Amino acid sequence: MSASILTVDDSASLRMAIRIALTGAGYAVTEACDGADGLSKAAATRFDLIVTDLNMPNMDGLSMIRALREQPAQAGVPIVFLSTESDAEVKAQAKAAGATGWLVKPFEPEQLIRVVQKVLGR
Repeated sequence: MSASILTVDDSASLRMAIRIALTGAGYAVTEACDGADGLSKAAATRFDLIVTDLNMPNMDGLSMIRALREQPAQAGVPIVFLSTESDAEVKAQAKAAGATGWLVKPFEPEQLIRVVQKVLGR
């Protein structure tokens, strides 16, 4: 069975690029358009991994991670940030909030797949 991954990004073109890369590698992908949408989809379904942007309308990635980490059902789900942000302070905040990894945009599909495989231990 393939791992199920939730991607959370306000850019439709970026969600499409992530979906193409991950479905091409055999993963099942669900998309959310912002943190609030991601939070509600994660509450409805348990994902093996969440890949999220940082800067989004309605609810940013950090707020979404903090909210997810408060839910016992989401405790062990790895969360990877995919963001244009590469500031050490922001990365430290993300790690403190419960992020598992960080990938800077723009990304190469192979790079994303390698990070996903590493985080999932496959």
